[in-house]
Amino acid sequence: MASCIEAKTGLEFFELSHPFSHGVPVWPGDDDVRIWKSVYHARDGVLSQKLTMNMHCSTHMTAPVHLIQGGDFVADLPLDLFFGQAAILDIPKDRWEYVTAADLKKHAKLVAQAEMVLIVTGWHKKYSDSLEYFGDAPGLSEDAAEWLIEQDVKLVGTDTAAIDHPMATNLAAHRGGPKMRYLPAKYRRETGKDPKTEFPKWNPAHKALLAAGIPTVSNIGGDIDDVRGNIVTLHAVPWKWTEGEACIINLVGICDPAGAYRIEAGDTV
Repeated sequence: MASCIEAKTGLEFFELSHPFSHGVPVWPGDDDVRIWKSVYHARDGVLSQKLTMNMHCSTHMTAPVHLIQGGDFVADLPLDLFFGQAAILDIPKDRWEYVTAADLKKHAKLVAQAEMVLIVTGWHKKYSDSLEYFGDAPGLSEDAAEWLIEQDVKLVGTDTAAIDHPMATNLAAHRGGPKMRYLPAKYRRETGKDPKTEFPKWNPAHKALLAAGIPTVSNIGGDIDDVRGNIVTLHAVPWKWTEGEACIINLVGICDPAGAYRIEAGDTV
């Protein structure tokens, strides 16, 4: 169900972000989001707040420089990367599964109609400060990232906390991990496989996308179930943040059931 419907045009707006506030789930090992009142009504007659946080929480966009030295910062990215037609792919996945190129190819006709791709595994329903949401999640395979690059998409998003499989991140035995101390042993015990052997590369899918200049969105949620399998007009604009490597966004999908609304070209001065 649409979050709201614009009365004049009939456009339907879908909130595709998770809420942001105190207690928002943060990447294991990161400091908690801290929000406090610097002035408040009882004392000052006005309310103003301050916050400290890592931008890789809630629904957020990641710029290439996050993993690619010399890559673009948030403000370097052109605005048109964050507005356009998006294919919402329904690809359900269970614990520790991959979203593969073969999975994506089943949706090739839908992807061909769009400029952006959002992948819905169903993991948004588990969004919480939990072992399951972060440690047991599915992830994008390297060949899936390469296929998306070949399709010349300009933005990729997922309803998980990371683009990659958790075993390919520092949640397990990569780059200062494991941030979830029990995770490699749990994976080895429950699958009979060695995570270091199975996942030798660190963030390979995410690095491939960012190296190709494709920003990513993580922790998609909200009303995403209502638009799965469809094309929506997506608004994913971050702050104009010079030297920012990631940014919280308000992700909004827009649908036009009547097919009558068009943005006029206007005149160039």
